Amino acid sequence: MQETKVVLSERDLPKQWYNILPDMPSAPVPPIHPGTKKPIGPDDLAPIFPMNLIEQEVSPKNWIDIPEEVLNVYTLWRPTPLYRAYRLEKALNTPAKIYYKYEGVSPAGSHKPNTAVPQAYYNKVAGTKRIATETGAGQWGSAISMACKMFDLQCTVYMVRVSYNQKPYRRSMIETWGAEVHSSPSKVTQAGKKILEANPDSPGSLGIAISEAVEDAATHEDTKYSLGSVLNHVLLHQTVIGLELKKQFEKLGEKPDVLIACCGGGSNFGGFVFPFIKDKLNGSKIKFIAVEPAACPTLTKGEYKYDFGDTAQLTPLIKMYTLGHDFVPPGIHAGGLRYHGDSPLVSQLYHEGVIEAAAHKQNPVFAAAVLFAKSEGIIPAPESAHAIKSVVDEAVKCREAREQKVIAFNLSGHGNFDMAAYDSYLSEKLEDFEMPEEEIKSALARLPKVE
Repeated sequence: MQETKVVLSERDLPKQWYNILPDMPSAPVPPIHPGTKKPIGPDDLAPIFPMNLIEQEVSPKNWIDIPEEVLNVYTLWRPTPLYRAYRLEKALNTPAKIYYKYEGVSPAGSHKPNTAVPQAYYNKVAGTKRIATETGAGQWGSAISMACKMFDLQCTVYMVRVSYNQKPYRRSMIETWGAEVHSSPSKVTQAGKKILEANPDSPGSLGIAISEAVEDAATHEDTKYSLGSVLNHVLLHQTVIGLELKKQFEKLGEKPDVLIACCGGGSNFGGFVFPFIKDKLNGSKIKFIAVEPAACPTLTKGEYKYDFGDTAQLTPLIKMYTLGHDFVPPGIHAGGLRYHGDSPLVSQLYHEGVIEAAAHKQNPVFAAAVLFAKSEGIIPAPESAHAIKSVVDEAVKCREAREQKVIAFNLSGHGNFDMAAYDSYLSEKLEDFEMPEEEIKSALARLPKVE
């Protein structure tokens, strides 16, 4: 009988997160204050984040201990299994070995609790009573609402309107764990009201939802803001994925040649590949591919410049690949990938040529997802399906070149609440969006001017 899974014991669960900041090929570019254009300090972030998370955001330490209280919750689903995709290999007739790390085994069904749990914990320690946050497809909203319940915090979620309507059961999931959910743009905040006045039919975006959540946190003393991607401390928490993956490949006696993950804000991708980046910087030939939608091609068509992280310009200016803070992508089903910017760390690695990027349209993505479901049995989330499309492309290249490479990807969540998207694909009603160059250029022309 062939072995399909590599399963670690709870004793193998990483006890520290890996911080890539000291190992970056060049010093990370600091966020700056939009008024003074000077680097921001901890006090500038204190109104919306607790100080213990701010310290992690800028920490120079390579390794940061995971608190016992967080580890105890992690053991509900961690370590997660690594699967060999034998059936997908056979379907593609490829000599490549394909592996996937399955994060869909968490209670919330995705990788998002890896940071939701520590963020809730650190907020509780700091005396926070309520967390305000945004969510795109609802995976982050589900994770943070669950984590808040575990640490007895209240939670308010601003859910991007197009996903709020497309994914009602994600909303139900968030509410089941006790959080309050608003369709964004909403009438609850000034930022939301302003958007609705200008465009009552706005589909919303992560940039808009972030504006609402930041405003909520900044105007309530007992409330802090929580972000599910982009920021350094979020990617730090997600490195439990890549650290486990390293142990699993050591157990196999293998080394990956290609690591692939979808990329919206960057937490899924960063958590998966960051523990391997130093290997490449030390001479390894390993390839990293961040995969995004053609409808929101941040890395592949954006510009590496300072921009706001939100639409209402409430956040600091961040150096990142961006399509413009007021860019609103089409309402594709991969709601978690509809973000105008990318993690500063992921952006810098892409800018310096350490990682690669690819962008795909919806129909080829869902074709790959259905192939995977028919081969491996798991119906993937639309976000993860983008990674699968690039896996298929890489496996076909191996077939044509007769190369036996080891390809691994992060299956960051299941698609059990995304069946409306699969209905659209199977009934041939799914649209292929690709942003026109003139729309991207128009949004980029409105970037803040920073010398």
